[in-house]
Amino acid sequence: MPHKITLTGSATGPLREYDRYVAFDMREKGSPSAPKGLKKSTFISYTVFVAKKAFNKTGLTKKSIMHEKILIQGEPTLDIPIDECPGEVGVICFQITVLPNKNDKEKNESDEKKEPKQEVSAPSEAQKNTESTKQEEAQASVSQPVAREAKKEVKPIQREVQQAPTEEKKTEKKKTTLSNQPKGTQDLLNFDDIIVPEEFLKTRPNPEKTQKVIDFVKRTGRLDEPLTIEKGSNVLKDGYRRYIVAKTVKMDKVPVVYEYLKQ
Repeated sequence: MPHKITLTGSATGPLREYDRYVAFDMREKGSPSAPKGLKKSTFISYTVFVAKKAFNKTGLTKKSIMHEKILIQGEPTLDIPIDECPGEVGVICFQITVLPNKNDKEKNESDEKKEPKQEVSAPSEAQKNTESTKQEEAQASVSQPVAREAKKEVKPIQREVQQAPTEEKKTEKKKTTLSNQPKGTQDLLNFDDIIVPEEFLKTRPNPEKTQKVIDFVKRTGRLDEPLTIEKGSNVLKDGYRRYIVAKTVKMDKVPVVYEYLKQ
């Protein structure tokens, strides 16, 4: 029996088309610990091969495959030419499934929770109107001491209202800071906190293109694009050239966009 393999995640590179099949690369996190004396595995890269007919049924496109979470079931293979299989392991796909997006699922659940609340709110508003009418009728006979107590109760509410502008100012400051960064920036991350995978360290970006980015930073004071970082682990997923530039010009903080951990 051939060994079966299951992968979950998104494509880490563009889709490649061949005569009867398509191929793309995926990555999975390696073991967090290794036996003493052996090197730790940060991640394992795979090259997945899917028949065009099966791929077309999923509705995925060249762009969407890098953003959608997919499930691959297949078996490893060594019969693929090296130039077609840049990953460490080649995988022949027998079944490909698009998994539901976690954010969309949470949004649908929150919408479902909101709908019943809105239905219940209708009678409560009617009750409020009835109660307010009763209160207005009762106010004619209310004494002055009661009115003074009502004023005391209003004071804490005013303090809460005064605190609201302070929180808004903090949000505005963060928005202003990010607005000075390249388009798509989600956060500013300490340069020293970024972890660079070994496969990036083995490559050398084109010196001419790197120099252009350095000139851009010197001219504008910022990078031209944010770095793509894995949320939680701070592993660099894309933008190694910009990482080199940030290191060269000694930037303390760099603009980043997060890629969430695949579960």
